[in-house]
Amino acid sequence: MGRKQRPATRPRQLAEGENVPVVGGREPCPCGSGRRYKACHGREQADVVPLNPRPFAEFDAELDLIALHTFVPSATAELSLLGEKHEGARASIATVLPLAAPALRRSSGEVLVAAQTLNSSGDPSRDLAHSLERALEAEPGETLAYDEPPASTTPLAELIDPKAALDLRLHETFEYWFESDGQASAEQSISLERANAAIEPTLKLASVDSAYWVRRSVDRCHLRWVMPYDEEPLLDALARLHAADALRLGEGSKYAGSLRACGRLIVVWDLAVDTPGEHWEAPAASLAERLGNAFAASAPLSSAERRSRSGLTNRQLTLR
Repeated sequence: MGRKQRPATRPRQLAEGENVPVVGGREPCPCGSGRRYKACHGREQADVVPLNPRPFAEFDAELDLIALHTFVPSATAELSLLGEKHEGARASIATVLPLAAPALRRSSGEVLVAAQTLNSSGDPSRDLAHSLERALEAEPGETLAYDEPPASTTPLAELIDPKAALDLRLHETFEYWFESDGQASAEQSISLERANAAIEPTLKLASVDSAYWVRRSVDRCHLRWVMPYDEEPLLDALARLHAADALRLGEGSKYAGSLRACGRLIVVWDLAVDTPGEHWEAPAASLAERLGNAFAASAPLSSAERRSRSGLTNRQLTLR
């Protein structure tokens, strides 16, 4: 006897306004059209922006871009625009903008684009590029709302010079939000007051690249250091130093852990609160030298170093 054929199952009727579930491309589309998913609602997925594990890899200023995007509270840096289309235009990147806007264009025509926003597509580089393009075409005085960047967005490295240094200027307030006339709406003024109250005093060290002293509160200070190395060899080098009790910055410091951001590790130390940020310039330079020597070591990790590496791997932090 032949096998009984199962009756074809009809797609469940979707309620009005209900999102169409994602299924395999060759499966029937859940919307009930009778077509395969890839030829129906699956086509909309083709324009979804994929996650970018290392969005600023093309930029010489990658580490500072990561710091701006991740934890620096108030800073700006002028951007070097590419192409004849925007010749003579001025644009700067800022940590945040009023009301968490992604970008704005001043009445003078100057553009400000935010590194930190409430919304993200999963690719900070594409978000910045989309906001920058929109702001350069905006009307003077316009503040932009968030707009999901399409997959066809011009890459950021084609809008700004990826080889240009980022001359970062840290600010104690967000007064740079507004032009020299100082005029702001009541809503913007309230946003400014609240934002200023939340700023954590920050100092960028000059002795090493992308290391920032941060005063979190009256009893907490940190050094946050964006490392220019791939994670696995960096953890090996840190483990060698930790096993040799050489991972400290000096008296009054303690290794706290690390966190991942934009494809790099940010390594964090707790610091003595009564020691000013400038004090850590020489200790950071010394640690950078020790870290370089640890990278140069070619011998396999010892048992003590492997234990240190395991401990370091488990000390993952989150920014609050």
